Amino acid sequence: MIKYHPKQEMLLLHAQGQLHLGLANAVSAHCELCAECRHKLNVLTEQVAQASLVDNRPSVEATNTEMDFSDMMDQIMGLPATPQTSHSTSRKIVQVNGYQYQLPRALSQQANKSWSGFGKISRMRLDADDDTARASLLHIDANGEIPEHTHTGREITLLLSGSFEDEFSQYVPGDFIELDAQHKHTPKTTNGCLCYTVVDAPLHFTKGISKLLNPIGELIY
Repeated sequence: MIKYHPKQEMLLLHAQGQLHLGLANAVSAHCELCAECRHKLNVLTEQVAQASLVDNRPSVEATNTEMDFSDMMDQIMGLPATPQTSHSTSRKIVQVNGYQYQLPRALSQQANKSWSGFGKISRMRLDADDDTARASLLHIDANGEIPEHTHTGREITLLLSGSFEDEFSQYVPGDFIELDAQHKHTPKTTNGCLCYTVVDAPLHFTKGISKLLNPIGELIY
């Protein structure tokens, strides 16, 4: 059962179209996996749309003029309304280190780049549409872990497949985890996992020899 979700404020910003691409994709992908947040987002989107209609409501005189002109054109042209065609994005299959995963539709169009690896960690960088943010598909092989670290900025992790755990909890597909400089953890997985991550600053490794990775941390994660 999904335990971790985007905050209400983030869902509202997404409904308003105010999140950069990396975060928008994270929220959209989570909502594909989470019926609860999908419903919340639908409600917020409807509220935003209704508010926009009220703010942009034309005067009665303008409305009547538009209706008269529309009726006149319908009579002249005699054409039926053109139905709207919906286009659904198919879900992409990605393969990495012998594993195969089906991505949420929100991420499928971007996942066409190559993987880079460091030990049991593999990364595919995706577009974030923001100069300070980095978005990635992050795969950890079975019995792999990311060394203990904290965050110099905000880190969003959406677990897409598999499971992992850290000092705070155990996570299942759909969990949307938000961490910052107040958190220090060591994510590890028994059977392997695939995540979508968005960070706005490099990680800072805090323990043992892994501290040597700090100068190249942004290349790993």
